[in-house]
Amino acid sequence: MTNRRTVLKNMALLTTGSLLAGKSAWAGSFRKDPRIGLQLYTLRDQLAKDVPGTIKHVAELGFNEVETFGYNGKFFGMDAAAYKALLDQNGLKAPSGHYMYGSNIKMPGSLLNGWEKAVDDAAAIGQEYMVLAFLMPDERKTLDDYKQVAADLNKAGRICQKAGIQLCYHNHDFEFKSVDGTLPFSILTERTDPALVKLELDLYWAVKAGQDPVALFGQLPGRVALWHVKDMDKTEKKNFTEVGNGTIDFAAIFKQAKLSGMTHYFVEQDQCPGNPFDSIKQSIGYIKKNLVRYV
Repeated sequence: MTNRRTVLKNMALLTTGSLLAGKSAWAGSFRKDPRIGLQLYTLRDQLAKDVPGTIKHVAELGFNEVETFGYNGKFFGMDAAAYKALLDQNGLKAPSGHYMYGSNIKMPGSLLNGWEKAVDDAAAIGQEYMVLAFLMPDERKTLDDYKQVAADLNKAGRICQKAGIQLCYHNHDFEFKSVDGTLPFSILTERTDPALVKLELDLYWAVKAGQDPVALFGQLPGRVALWHVKDMDKTEKKNFTEVGNGTIDFAAIFKQAKLSGMTHYFVEQDQCPGNPFDSIKQSIGYIKKNLVRYV
């Protein structure tokens, strides 16, 4: 890849007119430091033992963005200022974070419990997105449950919007299983304001549910702002595996990033066969070699 010094030298030789003419082509072919994120849930066991060491290792592997999880008034036991300082020390940004709904467990910082404080802390560490990560089984029994979730997402999205943050909803496979003849995914997308609630599409769960991510991008153009990039192995169980090691056609998906409206993507592997650091190292290596060219 052409280094930065050479590019800058060549740019200096261009006239203003020729520079403008070539700007779009140059921007699409040169990326010194592509943004690749990691959902930290992948390293939940490591974080439980050593937060600073785990974060440092993530940066050393080449990730430059992370997505938080488990916020309960603090980030991994740290207040917003301390966590932001740790990220800064390692050259990392946290553009997104996962949060719970909170209708059954009164967890601080969930959509229904202390959301304003959660938004303030998210803004303090520089988050651009806050994501409703999961609905517990007793929070999604009926279509009316999903309608209530949609209404609450709109409310929470307005609070986020005032702080300059975008709210998203993260899918699993259950949103694509019919309830009384209706897909909950349709309820969640049709009953939420697209300006207030966008999506984080988990590519693995969408594919496992029989969905085509590119088709979903076409149905919801510009609304799928975030992706979870995880692969599905080639066994009958369709287990999680390292990116590039399974059956999902990531090249076809990454080529449609513009249609999706994707701004950030995060490697995630819920379960790893061995050391999770080995798995995410393999995943980021595949992404750098095969996929960053498309985004």
